[in-house]
Amino acid sequence: MLLRKDATEERLTGRYFTPKDLASYIIDWVIQDNNINKILEPSCGNGVFLECLGERRLEDGRNITAIEIDEDVSFEASMQIDNSLRFNNCYDYQRALRNDGDIVNNGIVIINDDFYKVYEQELQGQRFQAIVGNPPYIRYQYLSEQQREEQSKILIRNNMRPNKLINAWVSFVVACAEILDGNGKMGLVIPAELLQVAYAEDLRRFIMRTFQRITIVTFRELVFPNVQQEVVLLLVEKEILHTREHQLRIVEYQDINELTESNDLDEYPFNDVEINESKWTKYFLSANDIRLINNIRENDKFVRFSDVARVEVGITTGNNDYFCVNRRVVEEYDLERVCRPLIARSVNINGVKFTYEDWKSNIENGAKTYLIDFPDVPYDEYQLSYKQYIEYGIHNDKNSGYKCRIRDRWYKVPSIWVPDAFFLRRNHLYPKFVLNSQEVNAVSTDTMHRVRFNNHDDRERILLSYYNSIALAFTEIEGRSYGGGVLEILPREVGRIIMPDLRNRELIDDATVSNLLNRIDGYIRSNDNILGIVDEIDEIILVEIMGVDENVVREFRNIWLTLQRRRLNRR
Repeated sequence: MLLRKDATEERLTGRYFTPKDLASYIIDWVIQDNNINKILEPSCGNGVFLECLGERRLEDGRNITAIEIDEDVSFEASMQIDNSLRFNNCYDYQRALRNDGDIVNNGIVIINDDFYKVYEQELQGQRFQAIVGNPPYIRYQYLSEQQREEQSKILIRNNMRPNKLINAWVSFVVACAEILDGNGKMGLVIPAELLQVAYAEDLRRFIMRTFQRITIVTFRELVFPNVQQEVVLLLVEKEILHTREHQLRIVEYQDINELTESNDLDEYPFNDVEINESKWTKYFLSANDIRLINNIRENDKFVRFSDVARVEVGITTGNNDYFCVNRRVVEEYDLERVCRPLIARSVNINGVKFTYEDWKSNIENGAKTYLIDFPDVPYDEYQLSYKQYIEYGIHNDKNSGYKCRIRDRWYKVPSIWVPDAFFLRRNHLYPKFVLNSQEVNAVSTDTMHRVRFNNHDDRERILLSYYNSIALAFTEIEGRSYGGGVLEILPREVGRIIMPDLRNRELIDDATVSNLLNRIDGYIRSNDNILGIVDEIDEIILVEIMGVDENVVREFRNIWLTLQRRRLNRR
């Protein structure tokens, strides 16, 4: 974990200034209605949103409030919008700041203070017709204790669960939504994590409950290229009479220039939202795609992954470098009797079956193919070589990590059991679902999830049911873009993947299942991408056996590849 003392100023303040073209677009969007008289900018930074407001002379006859915690940045904001604010000189600004903490001129107020404090003491009970800005992206560990308390109060008040994963921008969005007028509009620049990460689930539901119209604008190119932080525009509208259904649309542009030059946002249709949706990835698809997805979800010939298997995270060792070892270390410390065969990394997997030959090949290549599992007996009964390896760990500070420190015996890894299969947590072109050979009985670290089938006799059938366009499409829908083009999928999300139900022996016999699996395994061992064999498997499994229309299968192939390409383009 990065400690506060080691963090950069950007990480501590979450301050990444908004490009002016983007700020200008947001301002134009919120002021389409002429009845906007009260505007809030909750973290004004260097003042780019205020500058855009000033250029449109929106300070005339309006009440505009901006908040910025950093005094120097507040000063920079005032200088950048000097013409709009019409201060006579810098001395006037500095005197106002020293005396009041605020800068006031022609209806514009810049408050030099913490947003949380201002919100609790002054803003609650107020209503703004428009709220614009770029909330700070500050991780929980970088917030002060008081800020953490204020954030928790905001979330709890809105039936959301606070936790240590939640970034400051989440509570900013919620607080701003609370003080937005019944017919107000809000335009914010926020992380693309909004679309899919687990810690933003409550926020997505809150947004869908609170706003009648929700527009998410995404970009194929990074807005902040030097930061590698993917962002979206959140453009939301309230309607006090609630005459419209809650609707959402996600619109993608290449970059800011395409957004501002095309001026075609209103041409994109909205979709009715499902309030309890856990993520919004599917809204990148067409209405017809969403209809097909819902149809398959309701089709009794298909099952959820969680209906046929249990998925758990892999083994958390607390220090993979120490507990995962190669053959040389095993021999040096005579560890073989306390080691288990291990798949430690995705590169150790060649096909869809992890065989004894695969494990031996990894050993020969020098990979870390053993997991140390010290016996559950008193330390005094350990042989000398085990004690020497444990002393080596202490001497090299291998026991100092949090997961090791909280154990009764830091060197004894808990929750080690042999799974039936593995599901890779982070993936490139497609997720790997791999059968664990009974010859090996391998284990894995938390780079892979552990799968235990409800019925051991169905193991090959369930594996086969995954490798087709429908299941692969649902994997992209349920997973999330981790960064660098990687697809990350967590155990609960794996459980929501929809697959054809092949457990019925009358649909497909064991020999055909084995033959098809061997075809897939052989193909993947020779090719990086599964795409070349999916046509054949789709035709046999989905069309011939499950009776799915060929056009529907083709549509699901497009859904899978559309979401895959979008993810890969964000490297």
